[in-house]
Amino acid sequence: MRFIHTSDWHLGKSLEGHSRIEEQIKFCEDFINIVNENNIDMVIIAGDIYDTSNPPALAEKLFYKTVSKLANNGERCVLVISGNHDNPERLSAVTPLAHEQGIIILGNPLSKTEVGKFDGFEIIDAKEGCVKLKIDDEKVSVITLPYPSEKRLNEVILQNDEDKERQVTYSQKIGEIFNKLEDNFDKDSINLAVSHIFVAGGEGTDSERPIELGGSLLVEKKHLPSKAQYIALGHLHKPQKASQRLNAYYSGSPLQYSKDERAYTKGAYIVDIHPETKPQIEEIYFSNYKPIEVFKCDGIEEALKVCEENKDRDIWSYFEIKTEEVISQSNIKKMKDTLKDIIEIKPIITSQNEYEHVDIKEKSMAEMFKEFYTFSRGLEPKGELMDLFLDIINEEGDIVDETN
Repeated sequence: MRFIHTSDWHLGKSLEGHSRIEEQIKFCEDFINIVNENNIDMVIIAGDIYDTSNPPALAEKLFYKTVSKLANNGERCVLVISGNHDNPERLSAVTPLAHEQGIIILGNPLSKTEVGKFDGFEIIDAKEGCVKLKIDDEKVSVITLPYPSEKRLNEVILQNDEDKERQVTYSQKIGEIFNKLEDNFDKDSINLAVSHIFVAGGEGTDSERPIELGGSLLVEKKHLPSKAQYIALGHLHKPQKASQRLNAYYSGSPLQYSKDERAYTKGAYIVDIHPETKPQIEEIYFSNYKPIEVFKCDGIEEALKVCEENKDRDIWSYFEIKTEEVISQSNIKKMKDTLKDIIEIKPIITSQNEYEHVDIKEKSMAEMFKEFYTFSRGLEPKGELMDLFLDIINEEGDIVDETN
């Protein structure tokens, strides 16, 4: 049996307010082709389908269209779990229609699907947190743990544990659930695990929304399902192996979602696997549809030259410009007129002389905020931002007046 492991699509995500949907559409089209060309029997998407719990309609339409083409009316099994960005109820709301096409969507911890027979595979058993399949005359047991927030996890523990007063850590709870779910594994079956968790020691990036607070939601490696032949994980955007001892992998996100993700190529894992054998794991790489670039320039003239040199490239760009004075709005306009999709222009001021003799008493709060924002970001604050700042200042002033 051959499956592909992907995760963290974050459909609907933007970069500093700039939509990434065009890149995501290209990725989904290419992903469908990759699945078809590599004769994939099963697609596993390990959470964070969307970027928010209330995704835009275009993102939902893209997801439904993509998984429908992947499933091809039941020719191929598609298994989807929720991540910390997803609303589990909203994600699984289409389950009745999805199930008809061979798409399994699991929103909450220990949720279950239904048995069914399709053109390319069969769901022979469906339990809480486990689905048993028959694909190409091979049995496949998949234990699943969609993103387990503390609230959802505690609800599961209380429903299934008679000793409700027992105090255990988050990681121990995860370990106990995995341990019980592993009872569903069979010796003559391919045994897989799928979850959306933060394994201790994992390397994160700036684009991830932390799911752990003070380390409390970290899962220790020792609490992963040790009997699984392969553990398909979601949450971290950098592709990586989560355990030296186990075949536990983060596939990473399909696109660069922050500038610190420029250092590595995005992709997914294709896995060939049979009962009681070591899986053969191959990493397949995705196209970088619109690279993120960071340009560090000595002065505004070099920055303008960089813009001219790259004006025909389709990129997202960040600029760090060493300068002795605030970059003028006319130069900022020149840069943006030359090179589209500049995300940030950050001046690195090498001299503070311009501000040494300024008497702040002569300036209003609005003027000082506008100058500070332009000084630190290289852009003037927009009208809505200025209005919000002034509202806050006025509220603070009212509080001061009331206490005098």
